[in-house]
Amino acid sequence: MKRILLTIIVALFSNATIFAQSWTADNGNGTFTNPLFYDEFSDPDMIRVGEYFYMTGTSMHSMPGLPIYRSRDLVNWELLTYVFERLDLGPEFRLEEGKEAYGQGIWAPCIRYNKGVFYVFSNVNGHGMQVFTATDPAGPWKHINLGGKAYDLSVLFDDDGKIYAIHGYNTVSLIEIKPDFSGFVEGSERIIIHGGNAMGEGHHFYKINGKYYIFSANFSPIGRMQCARADKIEGPYETRVVCTKETFGTKRGYRVNDGIMKAPLPAPGTKFSIWNPLEYGYIAAPLHQGGIVDLPNGDWWGFSMQDFRSVGRTTCISPITWVDGWPYFGLKDNLGRVPRTWYKPNVGGKVEPKAPFVRNDDFDGKALNPVWQWSHEPDADKWQLNKKKGVLRIYTTPAEHFLWAKNILTQRGVGPESYATVLLDVAKLKSGDIAGLGLMNIPYAWIGVVRSDKGYVLRWYDQLRNKQIDEPVNHTRVYLRAFGNFDEDVAQLSYSIDGKKFKNVGDSILIPYQLKTFQGTRYALFAFNEKGKEGGYAEFDNFVLDEPLADRTKNLPVGKVIKLTNLGSGAQVWANPHGMLHSARPDRKYYNGDGCQFRVHDRGQGRVALEALNGTGFVTVVGAGLAADVRLMKKETKNSLFMWQDMLRGQCMLLSLVTNRYIGIDARTDEPYSAACEGTTPNRRDGTVFTWEVVESK
Repeated sequence: MKRILLTIIVALFSNATIFAQSWTADNGNGTFTNPLFYDEFSDPDMIRVGEYFYMTGTSMHSMPGLPIYRSRDLVNWELLTYVFERLDLGPEFRLEEGKEAYGQGIWAPCIRYNKGVFYVFSNVNGHGMQVFTATDPAGPWKHINLGGKAYDLSVLFDDDGKIYAIHGYNTVSLIEIKPDFSGFVEGSERIIIHGGNAMGEGHHFYKINGKYYIFSANFSPIGRMQCARADKIEGPYETRVVCTKETFGTKRGYRVNDGIMKAPLPAPGTKFSIWNPLEYGYIAAPLHQGGIVDLPNGDWWGFSMQDFRSVGRTTCISPITWVDGWPYFGLKDNLGRVPRTWYKPNVGGKVEPKAPFVRNDDFDGKALNPVWQWSHEPDADKWQLNKKKGVLRIYTTPAEHFLWAKNILTQRGVGPESYATVLLDVAKLKSGDIAGLGLMNIPYAWIGVVRSDKGYVLRWYDQLRNKQIDEPVNHTRVYLRAFGNFDEDVAQLSYSIDGKKFKNVGDSILIPYQLKTFQGTRYALFAFNEKGKEGGYAEFDNFVLDEPLADRTKNLPVGKVIKLTNLGSGAQVWANPHGMLHSARPDRKYYNGDGCQFRVHDRGQGRVALEALNGTGFVTVVGAGLAADVRLMKKETKNSLFMWQDMLRGQCMLLSLVTNRYIGIDARTDEPYSAACEGTTPNRRDGTVFTWEVVESK
């Protein structure tokens, strides 16, 4: 396989700063920035009950499964519970009898509330529809195996007391569920939307003001969201596109050929076919697979997911604009596109910013931090929290290789970048035992300690290249670290003896997304025996996850003087003396002059006004925002307000609050700026994305 190994953008220094803050979408100024979490939360479904919103999503083979989140404002979420600790449906969920459930289990669940009872529905391949019920969303939850098959289902409790499920891809089928959930009503299944009507999968089913609405994700030929509407449940339905092309400037990254989905678990030495990132192609990258939810004040908001490279699929929210009875994602005059930064939903009252998890764990408690999930059902006899020592102990059991190891404890990889560090004690390992810190993915990678009859060896392994590096280690306690740059699909593994000075091992590691585990890359604590024996045990302590880019307070340079460079054209933004916003290329005398410098005035709630330092005035949108309608005006007005869109890493977009569109140019021409751009392309080089830099004012 021919490929170029990417260089890590942020290097691992021996004295790397420790960052305590975790990503939260809440900007603390009345706005939020998508995604809600910078770690995987795929196939979201959401409801409102009273003043609270509840959400669940795909958990696949991870245990405990089916997380239930709660929020008061759609932006700040807390984990209430998992619906189940185990999913006792067969040996594949326990890695027994040579069977595995990677990428199977719970996916695309549907959460509903009816007459005092919460419900979660999900089809499990080979086992049919599973129903979970509770009167309190915090549990306990009762499990019913309804059976049958309903692919990517959604459920509606209709006004007449009947319960319906819709499912399928392209062709949408409707089936009635028995009220005691003992099965489906015989003879009730029918097709309500035939193929060829632009519908997809991942349905969300609602009845709003007497009409029936179905949202679905269509991938023919690119990911987008469709909506179908009818006056009667059986149809006829008409359909519309309600969200399309929104990637927030995120390319589809490195990806394993989808043929891996049906292949056996790849052993060391397997050759992988890797697709390179797409500069412009969308495929499934745009927002898709979501639905809508109402606020107590009557507003509506949408939720959906996006393929976010190696971090996995993330959840985003959007204001809903109703036009002629159709619920479009986005804002008036820019339907179908979603702001990355926008005002928080108006729920009344103030909700403080809050990260969804405490990700660190010193293993001193009575239970694991709830952010952890096991890969498959754990063997309860082969792990423990040792109260006396305050450590996590994992006993080694036979495994052919990493993916077959039982009791792998995982956390989702957190972007844009994060460092996972853990202290490993290997004093009680036996010959053939391996323990360490892994990157759970296919292909996988890990760094750890191997015990042989001759002693201990520190080993680094990258499955993609089938490359192994061994180094001698004379200590039984070693700190292991994994760094992930999830925006570039690369990682780095390192170790330390004293926990202060870390040494990188091997090259940077490619961590592509893939559809075998159907999850993003995860940090994983593991211990297994490669000689087919019951071995000793490893002890883990002081797991710390650092997020160096989580603090975004400096990403809005209010009060500063900045220069803006168009990422597409390479030219600086220039306040033309003729009164238009224009471009200055490096060969022009006014390049880097005061006409290319702007003071950023804070106008609250993420809004800014830009004042040119050459005295021409404030950047202001007039007319319809067409070319040359972005002017420099001596007096600031409401038309001078822009919502700053934080694109991270010193990049931004400017959303006009007059046109609800973005400031930009056609990077191929010399036209002046307009405020009529719908949004950016996956590679951000269309003329709407800027790099910004603070400069000294004159």
